[in-house]
Amino acid sequence: ALHLPRGLDLPLAALAVQAAGAAYVPLDPAYPAERTALALADSGAAVVVTDRAHADRLPPHAARLLFVDGPLPEGPEAPGADPS
Repeated sequence: ALHLPRGLDLPLAALAVQAAGAAYVPLDPAYPAERTALALADSGAAVVVTDRAHADRLPPHAARLLFVDGPLPEGPEAPGADPS
C-alpha cells in the first residue's frame, strides 16, 4: 500500500513498486481511519510505504512499514523480519 501525500515521493514510490513487479493500493493520508483500515484489510497488503510524518495516521494493521524518508526500521517492522 502507498500511504503518501501528493508530491514527488508518491509517483516515485509507485514506479518503484511497479518496477519490482508488484502492485499497490493508494491510500491518501487524508482518508478517514476506517476507510484506510478497510482498504488494508481487503487488500491484504504486506507492506505500507509511508513517511514518518504520516505513519501515525495509519490505523492498527499487520503490514510492515517502509519509510521513504529515512533508514529502514529495525526489529519486527523491518521488511523481511520474522513476524513471530
